[in-house]
Amino acid sequence: MDKIEISLGGYQPPASVHNRAARILGRELQSRFKEAVSYTMDGNMVTTQGVKAIDLLDLVESGDLTLCYFASSYLADRIPEIGIFDLPFVIESRETAYAALDGALGDLLKKRFSEETGFRILAFWDNGFRHFSNGVKPIRTPADCAGLKIRSMNSDLHQAFFRRLGFDPAFVDVRDLVAAVENGTIDAQENPLTNTYNFGTHKYHRYITLSGHFFGMVLLLIQNDTFIRWPEHVQSAVIESVDVATQAQRGFAAAEDADIMAVLDSLDNEIVHLTKRERAAFQDAVAPLLATQRDVLGEALFDLVG
Repeated sequence: MDKIEISLGGYQPPASVHNRAARILGRELQSRFKEAVSYTMDGNMVTTQGVKAIDLLDLVESGDLTLCYFASSYLADRIPEIGIFDLPFVIESRETAYAALDGALGDLLKKRFSEETGFRILAFWDNGFRHFSNGVKPIRTPADCAGLKIRSMNSDLHQAFFRRLGFDPAFVDVRDLVAAVENGTIDAQENPLTNTYNFGTHKYHRYITLSGHFFGMVLLLIQNDTFIRWPEHVQSAVIESVDVATQAQRGFAAAEDADIMAVLDSLDNEIVHLTKRERAAFQDAVAPLLATQRDVLGEALFDLVG
């Protein structure tokens, strides 16, 4: 059998939980295939090659990359069910999310992707609970959001959520995020703590509100035709390697919040811990959005989340 060439692309700094897992994936593949596989990864193509994060999908579809990890939010227009992760305050814990993704919800999403796109989902990776940061003032209530321009992913649901709180959302690709924060093009952003810290946006945004409004989910994707062309023993070995990397990735992600909190300097960053009443005010503000999406997506999908 000819040597198998497997390449993975990403869009995060080397220390990110995704790239750490991607390196484990490479080690697992090479331990199983020895010299029969060549694994390469470029975990930060945004920096090394100047591509936009969204370009990774095209690179996998064209065959220029074998794999990529990619935030699920960008794909809700193709597979509406994936939008369950773009709704605020639906996911309350990692345990709930993992149980759903490793169960019926994950099976549904994999089936929908294989039917409707050229992609196959190999794994669901943890992209962390997302929190607000800004350089203007502490955010404790929806009223504090009014008039602040916030960076948004290219997600209609995210932007609808931000508008419900009073933010002015603007799409900024991750490639341009730090520059937009540094030069004041945007006032606020929201990300898992690991991204806020590793991207360096905490240097410009003093105020970090632990809102936990979204649970971010990242898909590890491959072109379906590529996977199908591999012999069965190759498919099995890849799946086994992905499973090992996925368990490691989730462990990294779960530990990362505490690690980041430990290194943030209280002199530079003010951490806002919402009270139950303050959190409830945010939930009340977006309740109409959730009600609408329950009608659109169907109650059965929400039941799969648990």
